[in-house]
Amino acid sequence: MDAAARINQLVETLRVHGRVDVATAAAEFGTAEMTVRRDLDVLVERGVARRVRGGAVNLMMRGEELPFAMRELDALDTKKRIASDVAGLIADGEAVGLDSGTTILEIARLLASRRLTAMPLSLHAAMALAGSASVRLMMPGGETRPGELAMVGPLALASIATLRFDTVVLGCCGISADGYVMAHDLGDAAVKQALFAAGGRRVLVADAAKFGRSALAVVGKLSAFDILVTDPSAPSEPLAELEAAGVEVRRV
Repeated sequence: MDAAARINQLVETLRVHGRVDVATAAAEFGTAEMTVRRDLDVLVERGVARRVRGGAVNLMMRGEELPFAMRELDALDTKKRIASDVAGLIADGEAVGLDSGTTILEIARLLASRRLTAMPLSLHAAMALAGSASVRLMMPGGETRPGELAMVGPLALASIATLRFDTVVLGCCGISADGYVMAHDLGDAAVKQALFAAGGRRVLVADAAKFGRSALAVVGKLSAFDILVTDPSAPSEPLAELEAAGVEVRRV
């Protein structure tokens, strides 16, 4: 098991049990206790855990999202496949609205070589596009959420409301069991709703881990999107229901 997989499992153990025991984790992973301690040090540095004797305890509140720097490395291969598929859906010359999030960042990196008009709603994605000679880069106003660097607030909402995009691409924190797209932050949910309303074609990107995961804020119904891009391990039953409702589901 590589470091990224170990860290993901440690985070899940913290979420479920509230504590990680070094000796138990080392036996489960088949690795040295020192290796687990180094993995826990990463979580401590990023504000996810606090070290205690023999292990670490959870510092995340229920439903709280992981720091951006940790999520950026999570399921990276899957995110790159999803990003490649979404980039293939977008034609040169389109006006594109891009939500915040780690998968959206991968999409922005691929679109940097394209001839497009793009408005990213995070500074991470904006920096990925800023050096492009072929992308007309537009920026909304607003405040930025720390770490996430997503644009939120009245200025961001007002900017989005004045525009219409050929395609908008949204991410999410989870998809609830009853089919709602969720966000951890109320301000982020409002921006996602505004971006959805400004899109001619609405694309949602969500890897399999997002299914069945709830959060604080409701963005809207999953079935309202035109296209869902996910991975082959996503649960088949909700995907079949979406396809029956007319949503194009792409498993990549």
